[in-house]
Amino acid sequence: MEQVLIYFYEHKEVIFIIALSIFLGIEVISNVPSVLHTPLMSGANAISGVIIIGGIILLGHADFSTFSLDIILGIFAVIFGTLNVIGGFVVTDRMLDMFKKKKKK
Repeated sequence: MEQVLIYFYEHKEVIFIIALSIFLGIEVISNVPSVLHTPLMSGANAISGVIIIGGIILLGHADFSTFSLDIILGIFAVIFGTLNVIGGFVVTDRMLDMFKKKKKK
C-alpha cells in the first residue's frame, strides 16, 4: 500500500492530467450530434490502435521477474484497446449496412 501512495505522490501531475482528460472527453463526447458519430468512431479506432501499440511497447520494456504496475497497465491497455477497436469496427459496419440498398427478391 505504501508503494502505491509513493507512486501517486511521485506521478501526481500525470494522474491529474489523466483525470482532467477523462472529464474533458466525457463532456466533448456527450455534446456530439449523431451525424458525426461514424467519423468520430474512425478517429477513436485510430487512437485505440495507438493505445494498443503503447501497451505492447510498455509490456516489452517491463520486467516480468516482479509483478509491477507497468505490467498491469500494459495488459489493461492491450485488452481494453483491442476491445474498443473491435467494438468500433462492429458499430461502424452496422451503421454502414443501414446505407446499403436492400436487394429485391
